[in-house]
Amino acid sequence: MIGTAADLDSASALETADLVRRGKVSALEACEAAIARIEARNGPINAVVVKDYDRARAAAKAVDASRTKDDARPLLGVPMTVKEASDVAGLPTTWGFEMFANFRPQADSPPVARLKAAGAVILGKTNVPVALADWQSVNPVYGRTVNPYDHSRTPGGSSGGPAAALASGMIPLELGSDIGGSIRFPSNFCGTWGHKPTWGIVPLKGHNPPGTDGVDVPLAVIGPMARSAADLSAALDVVAGPVGGGWKLDLPAARHATLKDFRVLVLPGEGLPPVNNEVAAPIETLATELAKRGAKVASKANGLPDFTSTHEDYLRLLNTVISRGTPQARPIDAHAYMGLIDAQQNLQRRWASVFRDFDVVLAPNFSTAAFPHDDNPDWSARTLTINGETVSYGSQLKWAGLATYPGLPATAVPLARTKSGLPTGMQVLGDLYGDRTTLAFAELLQSEGLAA
Repeated sequence: MIGTAADLDSASALETADLVRRGKVSALEACEAAIARIEARNGPINAVVVKDYDRARAAAKAVDASRTKDDARPLLGVPMTVKEASDVAGLPTTWGFEMFANFRPQADSPPVARLKAAGAVILGKTNVPVALADWQSVNPVYGRTVNPYDHSRTPGGSSGGPAAALASGMIPLELGSDIGGSIRFPSNFCGTWGHKPTWGIVPLKGHNPPGTDGVDVPLAVIGPMARSAADLSAALDVVAGPVGGGWKLDLPAARHATLKDFRVLVLPGEGLPPVNNEVAAPIETLATELAKRGAKVASKANGLPDFTSTHEDYLRLLNTVISRGTPQARPIDAHAYMGLIDAQQNLQRRWASVFRDFDVVLAPNFSTAAFPHDDNPDWSARTLTINGETVSYGSQLKWAGLATYPGLPATAVPLARTKSGLPTGMQVLGDLYGDRTTLAFAELLQSEGLAA
């Protein structure tokens, strides 16, 4: 049981909030301890690239002054950072573009505002790649973030700064985003937890290219990252929900409360990338253990999507989104766009039929552990080595698209270490709006010692 100020270094977000709520530590003490960790550990890792210590101390003092007995704020006094791409009033939002180095929004994004209202103390912002468009985190504004386990390797991207800050123990909670694996891939590379929510349940306002404001981006989501599964659920409850009135979010309860009751489908399958043995083996070991504990575990299912054709549709919609506004863009016409939305809805129906027979689907986040830094600007020239074979770098978008194109929730779970000590993990997919089911499954894995 976490019970004293000395435990703050290893405390989860919920454990920190409990310490503050019970008066065992003050929010200011938790804030100062996190600042000290950042100052001691951040230098060579370069994860926290925008520091806002003075305002954080003021916010922590305000939490202490307003704290009441049995204070209901779920993140009471929790020190945290947020991904650089999310607006925090008065702090830079550059998306790694040098031309926007001095751009400072004047309002918090809705998720950031909700985190603050829930008692969280924002210490600063963490690094991203340029335009959030890589699985590495390096840009001309802030430089390169490295993997805490091996500085010659990537922490992932685009939420690489958040994952590195979590993995190195600087903070217990982060706010990331995902359109092409940007929460799940860094979680895999850094051995942390992350949740890509069902599309649309967390507001995207305030997570736009600098100086822009428009419709919610198809496919993109905002989601929590943490050092424990329970913190993901708590943070999602805080940030999810509509802006304004008119509708209310009411996510279904988790399907089951014990692992033995879960019906589990294990990918990969036909049409998906090859997977390094050191990534695949821990997933297979987990599947075997789940079956021993009474869960229904299968590696085949009727009605699975054609992963090759759905991936092509995902890429067309993804490229439409990320190329918008670029000078050399070749936009598709409105009818083609609507056709991709039709295909997306058909894919959701196909997955819904799968989730009538299964509760969760397990798949790799990425085919390998963290790879060495690669600054070749031409993605088509980048490669990865999987079990001695060379594959294209971009092939990994298939793992991202599994959940992203149909808008499904996916929780990243750390599982093991490679022989060289690099983390590996998996993603747990659920049915549309089944966020509480994937999160509950992840929490059970952690509580029963089946996750790293």
